[in-house]
Amino acid sequence: MKKISIFGSTGSIGKNVIEIVKNNSKTFEVLSLVAGSDVETLIAQALLLKPSYVVIRDKKYFSKLKSALKNLKKTEILCGEEAILSVAKIRCDLFISAIVGAAGMLPTLAAIKAGSHIALANKESLVCAGEFLMSEAKKKKVKIIPVDSEHNAIFQIFENENLEEIFDITLTASGGPFFNSQKNFKNISIAEALKHPKWKMGAKISIDSATMMNKGLEMIEAFHLFPVAKNQIKILVHPQSILHGMVNYRDGSSLAMLSLPDMKVPISYALAFPKRMEIKHEKLDLARIGKLEFFAADEKKFPAIKICREVLDVGGSAPTVLNAANEIAVERFLKGEITFDKITKIVSKTLDKIPNKKLGSVSEALLFDQEARAFATNLKS
Repeated sequence: MKKISIFGSTGSIGKNVIEIVKNNSKTFEVLSLVAGSDVETLIAQALLLKPSYVVIRDKKYFSKLKSALKNLKKTEILCGEEAILSVAKIRCDLFISAIVGAAGMLPTLAAIKAGSHIALANKESLVCAGEFLMSEAKKKKVKIIPVDSEHNAIFQIFENENLEEIFDITLTASGGPFFNSQKNFKNISIAEALKHPKWKMGAKISIDSATMMNKGLEMIEAFHLFPVAKNQIKILVHPQSILHGMVNYRDGSSLAMLSLPDMKVPISYALAFPKRMEIKHEKLDLARIGKLEFFAADEKKFPAIKICREVLDVGGSAPTVLNAANEIAVERFLKGEITFDKITKIVSKTLDKIPNKKLGSVSEALLFDQEARAFATNLKS
């Protein structure tokens, strides 16, 4: 039995993990479930899986959670940020890091320090503090298995760590809902931005996909995950979302990973690693698909990619500031406070305002995160 902890259990990644676990109950045992505020979903998950620990971040739902789970005598029910960190320190075979945004950074670090292997669905952790998290993982001999479909694809291919053999790596992007749209970004509605053509995801990542900020953040994540130089990470728009990533070698050969756009594929690989497991879903049929299309990314239409590339080049505190400003800008858009086109503008203005400095620790990264959030929150639209 492989013991797993699911941090972010009520989000789209967490739900997919639980679906796979439910169908493989003799293979996996859930040690802990951690969620933010979706108490109803968390209750249902806890009653189904009967984990040792159940934690909800929002304290106002604690009494409801405790009451609903009163018959789970072997389950410890907790709430709040401190409880989340405390449970993250309990070693497991695989820690599913699926808390959205920078909030997932400290629990992920705590899990690494505990010696738990990581299935990483929280790219923001590496964007904000990749150097420190990867260093700690190396020290603790912890394996970090990316769950993002693109990074998971590269991970599956990437066995040769000799930089001299690799020309570059390619991360594909669907292009989101507006790649072929001529609509003025100022007039894009929340509903339109949330309607991804291929993937069913949470609100934040759906908006990031619409601005293509998600792909920019993935560039930064890839730099920390894989032994490649900053200029060896390329982006290719592929609307069908069948080819997820490629490693391109000096001799002109390329190795690619393909699958249908179903998050259960990378999740199942992370869960079963170093083996593979059978999951019940539609298999890839290229003859039926018939044609795959590829396009260069339009960095003028989607400035988020250019912003992220520049941030990757300068390093320091800039990636932390970028991520924090983006989280706030997306939140403001979803609340109707700003128009869609202002998301990347807020990010740019925040980066211009806050001087870039070399980071010495995760604590310093958190200070820049707080400063950027405060500035982006108060920035007039």
